[in-house]
Parts: sequence; C-alpha cells; structure tokens
Amino acid sequence: MVSAVFHSPLPVRAEPVRTEPLTVRAEPVEAVASPSTASGRAERVTFDWRTLWLRVLPPVFGLGLLVGLWAMVSMMSGSSFPSPLETFKQAVEVFSDPFYRKGPNDQGIGWNVLMSLQRVAIGFGMAAAVGIPLGFMIGRFTFLSRMFNPLISLLRPVSPLAWLPIGLMVFKGANPAAIWTIFICSIWPMIINTAVGVQRVPSDYLNVARVLNLSEWKIVTKILFPAVLPYMLTGVRLAVGTAWLVIVAAEMLTGGVGIGFWVWDEWNNLNVNNIVIAIFVIGMVGLVLEFALIKLATAFTFEEVRV
Repeated sequence: MVSAVFHSPLPVRAEPVRTEPLTVRAEPVEAVASPSTASGRAERVTFDWRTLWLRVLPPVFGLGLLVGLWAMVSMMSGSSFPSPLETFKQAVEVFSDPFYRKGPNDQGIGWNVLMSLQRVAIGFGMAAAVGIPLGFMIGRFTFLSRMFNPLISLLRPVSPLAWLPIGLMVFKGANPAAIWTIFICSIWPMIINTAVGVQRVPSDYLNVARVLNLSEWKIVTKILFPAVLPYMLTGVRLAVGTAWLVIVAAEMLTGGVGIGFWVWDEWNNLNVNNIVIAIFVIGMVGLVLEFALIKLATAFTFEEVRV
C-alpha cells in the first residue's frame, strides 16, 4: 500500500531587493515646425499686394490723371494757364509766410482761411442749435411735421446767394450777412435728417415708454437721442459741407478777409497761380472737415460710417 505523503512547502527567504534610483537622461530634441506653423509664418512675411492695389494705387493714379490733364490744358492754352510746376513754385512762396499782414485787405492765406473758418463755425453752430431741436419736434409730433413740411420744401431749394442781399439789408454789414447765409443754408440738412431719424424709431420703443409712463424728457434723452444719433450726424456732415461751400461764394461778393475774397482779389490782379492754389486749399480744408466728422460719427455710433 502506497501512502501519499504531503510535505509542507519549504519557507522561502525574501531577499531584499535593492532599488536604485532610475535616472533618465534628457536627450536634446530638435523642434520641428509643423507645416501649418511654417505656412503661417510665410503668410506673415508675404507682402499684401492686394491691399496696396486696392487702397493705395487708385488714389495715386487719380492724382496722376489730374496732374496729367492739368499739364495738357496748360500746354494747349499757352502761357495763360499755369503749369503744375509753376503752381508748385508759387505755392512754396505763398506758404513760406502764410500769416503776414500788410494792411486790412492784404493778409496771408492763413489769416484768410482762419477768418472763413470762424464765420463757418458761428453760422454752423447757430444752425445746429436751432435745427437739431426743431428736427426732434418735427419728427416727434405729427402736427408740427405737417406744419413745417411745406415751409421746408419751399425754402430749401433757394440758392445760397439769394439769401445774401436779405442779410445785407437786415444786418447792415458784410460779416453778419455772410454768417446769416451760412446759417440759413446749413440748417435744412440737420432738420430733415433729424426728423427722419425720429420718425424711423421703432414703435415698440415708444410703446414701452408709454407702459413705463416715462416723461417726454426721458423719452427724448433715453430713447430718441441714441436712436437718432446716426441720422443727426449725417445731417451735420452735409451741413458742414454746405457751409464751407457757401462761405466762399459769399465772401466773393461781400469782400473783407476770407478765402473767397482772397480768390476774387487774386483774380482782379490776374494772378491765376494763386487762384489754383486757393482751389486746392479750399478742397483740403473741406476734406479735413469731412474726415473729422466721419471720425466723430464712428466714435459715437455702432454703425460704420462711410464717405
């Protein structure tokens, strides 16, 4: 008979395991730029010729076309019309001392421009003080709209110079007559644009104001004014352009100191070079006024105001 004998397992001694610190050597890795990053850098370095073509070159070509036509007219007319080079030399001489004074009617072009801008500022300021509140009332109340619409339609198309004799007769002076002409001609764009802006305010805004029982002052300041501001600034831009256009014609007839009188005086002296210089000065001042009002409009409205 065979007997099975089960032996107990022999005890195994646990040998201590030595744990050595594992050191990992950091091998230098070369940074490999991804294709997208490389293409992005290439795009940044590449010059944007499309922007140059669309924004810079067209104005340059336009000025070049103007100078070219000017030179052709000068060559065809002989010596009666100055060339661009002659006008440039005369402009350097004129702007070398723009603020000289040799008498009440003999002053530099700088003083003439400043005097014209002063008249424009006074007449335009008076027109804004009257025209903008009147436009709010015409747009807000139907009775006033029906009352003033025939008057505006009747008086707005009248030529600016037609108002000048009335100003001379009433105010007995050339300077207030010129300011009156600026006032009466620049008030219409502000009245019309402000009134149209008020009439285009959504009716839901006014219904909420009625529900909240807001006063008329709060309706104007909290609801109408923010909504009408883009229209109002458009009217201001048109009015400034009209005022600067009118003052030149008014000063030609009234005399005194001003860019319009300077043009007329140079014509009496047969100095065509200075007349051409004055034309460019008038255009540059109008461009600066327009640009300043565009910046003002974009600062106070959320809409992009374009020329």
